[in-house]
Amino acid sequence: MLGALTVLLIYQLVGEVIARRFGLPVPGPVLGMALLFATLIARKGAGDALRNTSNGLLQHLSLLFVPAGTGVMLHFQRLADEWFAVLVALVASTMLSIVISALVLKALSSRKHGGPAS
Repeated sequence: MLGALTVLLIYQLVGEVIARRFGLPVPGPVLGMALLFATLIARKGAGDALRNTSNGLLQHLSLLFVPAGTGVMLHFQRLADEWFAVLVALVASTMLSIVISALVLKALSSRKHGGPAS
């Protein structure tokens, strides 16, 4: 478990270094996750240790939202001042996520059944 957790943190660190080095507007952990995803595709899956560690983290995911909730309460006045922009961003990003997920599901489903994606 410790080795797999170290691998996850190393990918996060590499993503952070790349983001800061090149001044990218993407968070380092997101870049690290993309690099890990590419590695897992190249390796054709995750090992048992990484899979078990990831599942353990996912089981306790709600605990990871406590710092984010604290940050929201810390900046509550700013949210109150900019509520409309936040609302529009949340609704738009949610709708975009639903549309993209549906398109990906459709493409993968048609590929599984042997037909072209239409």
